[in-house]
Amino acid sequence: MKDEVFGLFPTPILRVPAALDERLVQGLVRHFSARATQGNKESAQLSHTAMLNPDDSPLLVEAAMAITPKVVDMGALMFGQRLDWAIKEMWVNVLETGGMQAQHIHANSFVSGIVYLTPTHAGSQTVFMKSSTGTDFVFRNDGPEVASTPFNAQRWVSPAPAPGDLLLFPSYLLHAVPANQGERRMTMSFNAIPNRLDSWGYRVEFG
Repeated sequence: MKDEVFGLFPTPILRVPAALDERLVQGLVRHFSARATQGNKESAQLSHTAMLNPDDSPLLVEAAMAITPKVVDMGALMFGQRLDWAIKEMWVNVLETGGMQAQHIHANSFVSGIVYLTPTHAGSQTVFMKSSTGTDFVFRNDGPEVASTPFNAQRWVSPAPAPGDLLLFPSYLLHAVPANQGERRMTMSFNAIPNRLDSWGYRVEFG
């Protein structure tokens, strides 16, 4: 008989190629390129828009309509049920050459996402990191002779994205963007919450 290895309790990340079509992507780039005026304390070459609302552009409504069904799919992977989900905040990031995004999580949400609006340099793809806390062993075995596997790796580099691609992940996952070695990199980020969670009658509703 053959040995079996089980990936116990895996963490889902959902990649959706071409979630937004080229027309919508280009419209978002044109509309928000000059509106990312809020600086980032970690990197002078990174700026953000203010939190966006549907009144800022009908393009946002169109984007949200395309994204939300995929958020529902992601929620079903995480919670085992197709719930009603809402995108509660969206913003656009502009990363100039040399800029980076420090590692962070997204608080007070369950699903977070990134829509890539411009081409991304191969060295500047989104990186996810394993948390240094939790129930993992404190000891590690590292070195040039150690093979990286899904069970001992400390980081995971997302697949090369194209403009319009969508990446969804649990909001608690640490992630970052290395120094941008290419041209201006634009993404649209968002957080989403379900209308409620119910555990055997103990119900929490979110507004």
